[in-house]
Amino acid sequence: MPAGSPAAWSACDGLACLGGAATSLLRTLDDVFAGWGTARGAEPMTLPPLLPAAALRELDYFHNFPHLGSVVSGIRPDRLDHYGAGKAVVPIPAQDLSDATYLLPSATCYAGFLHFTGTELAGPATLVTMASRCFRNEEHYDGLRRLWGFTMREIVCLGSREAVQAHLDNHHQEIAAFAARLGIELRRVPATDPFFQKDGSRAVMQLLAPVKEEYASRDGTAVASFNHHRNFFGERCAIQYAGRPAFTGCVAFGLERWLHVLDERFDGDLVAARDAVLKAGAVQ
Repeated sequence: MPAGSPAAWSACDGLACLGGAATSLLRTLDDVFAGWGTARGAEPMTLPPLLPAAALRELDYFHNFPHLGSVVSGIRPDRLDHYGAGKAVVPIPAQDLSDATYLLPSATCYAGFLHFTGTELAGPATLVTMASRCFRNEEHYDGLRRLWGFTMREIVCLGSREAVQAHLDNHHQEIAAFAARLGIELRRVPATDPFFQKDGSRAVMQLLAPVKEEYASRDGTAVASFNHHRNFFGERCAIQYAGRPAFTGCVAFGLERWLHVLDERFDGDLVAARDAVLKAGAVQ
């Protein structure tokens, strides 16, 4: 079981438990990243914990990310007496479960875009920020670097093409300066996630101008991603700006991955890491 000090954090089967110092560091990181958004006028949002499978189908989720999904179901009503009689088996067989109509989110922004469905944006840049627990089925898990359940903070821009690009450019500068103040070496690299359907015109455009970039630490841990969706969500969710499908883009932070990098950087002293994050985050 990959783990730090038992008092700091532990992780098993893609599920992490954080002690006091690790929890404090994670919350401090989240405050810093959320503050970058609110300082530019982003409205905080609280999102539902589940996503409708029908809505995700309309967003090509199952075409691009079927391997990541964690479906949510319940025991079939006709099998409840069996389990109530103490005859439960583990794992619970699929035939004992009801059909799944909801999934756990694998990224925070999906629920945000669904919230804006059918709206006309008032200005060229609508900014929101939100955090949620996300879940991704992976081929393997690795400490805090790769988890089944983790915390994602996002800062999202909806509006004009120019506003979305400026949003991403501003945060490229912000994250590079923040990492430098912490003494962390991050590399800006293109990501290979298949966001758009492989046989669609947007997939061709992705090859010409990548829609996703990541910031990776020296051991390859991607701690942040920059995603330019173009007008995909504007079209699929009927989100409009100036009478046309809105452009969208988001900056996402994997908080447990930041914790991993800072744990390495400060040799396990998470209190010192938190102090450094507070200091680095206070610089404007």
